Amino acid sequence: MADSAIAQPIDILPAHRFDEAALAVYLNGALPGFSGPAAIKQFQGGQSNPTFLITTPKAKYVLRKKPPGKLLPSAHQVEREFAVLKALHGTGVPVPAPLVLCEDASIIGTAFYVMAFVENRVFTAPGMPGVSPDQRAGVYRSMAETLAQLHTVDWRACGLESFGRPDGYLTRQVDRWTKQYAATKTDDMPSMDKLMAWLPGHIPDSHEAAVAHGDYRLGNLLIDPVAPKVVAIVDWELATIGHPLADLAYACMAYRMPTDDPVFAGLGGVDLKPLGIPAEDELVEMYARAAGRSHIPDWPFYLAFSYFRLAAITQGVYARSLQGNASDLKAKYYGAVAKTSAEIGWSIAAAAK
Repeated sequence: MADSAIAQPIDILPAHRFDEAALAVYLNGALPGFSGPAAIKQFQGGQSNPTFLITTPKAKYVLRKKPPGKLLPSAHQVEREFAVLKALHGTGVPVPAPLVLCEDASIIGTAFYVMAFVENRVFTAPGMPGVSPDQRAGVYRSMAETLAQLHTVDWRACGLESFGRPDGYLTRQVDRWTKQYAATKTDDMPSMDKLMAWLPGHIPDSHEAAVAHGDYRLGNLLIDPVAPKVVAIVDWELATIGHPLADLAYACMAYRMPTDDPVFAGLGGVDLKPLGIPAEDELVEMYARAAGRSHIPDWPFYLAFSYFRLAAITQGVYARSLQGNASDLKAKYYGAVAKTSAEIGWSIAAAAK
């Protein structure tokens, strides 16, 4: 097991400090079994809602909260994260146990929730350095099969009927992220402009609906400390009832991202076979088999759409970094990630004409 796979929390960033004593008082009353003293550190890597490790003499917990500062109305909804965790817990989909939601901003300055800590490894690099080819192969297979498991959950039966509108999902997503990008735009990005013009006219006539994670990638999966198996899906901020193939395409973006990207280093140009990592078409086949699908239609659209979304998301992170309230030390590099993502997305769209 590579040391780099163990998430190493850091001291809380100055912009994200909060009243730890007030939190402890609240949890003493709201969380059964909680007992201090509590040591709190901040996880790095998550760009949306700041995430913290709470360590007590008897247990570990994870807290996620809204970031400080002025926020876009539809962003950073920790309440939705908690709702989807609560609905999926017990369905067989691996998620951390949700423990308590606090919507009272007077406690630590924003709404937050606490979930159980899951012992894990996290691989932020898709090449998974430091592990064997067999481990890589197992993790990627588990990643595909776990996504299929999520998408086959009966979302109405588990209480998510009002979690999102299945009809018109792709149209709304294109519109939403076009507006989000416009709200956080800092520099001209010709490829993004072309993508935003191309996507509305190429939306597939598909009415599939599933629980869509929205940011499903290796870095948002907790892997068993020993076995090559997903033990929890995390970072549910973008989850909704949406199109399953958008989730699948998003999970495949690493195959085209360059290896030297400062934040989202990918597998572009890498010889995957010696590493044990399945090729994109092999990963898609693993997913299809587990999901009971005979084929994956309109794949270029879903890929182009996913790079467009990533460009919009990372542009938002970059804009927050300029304001000084992004939750990751690498946030200043996200402007370049947005540009790269838009260029890859447009290249796929242009070739699909």
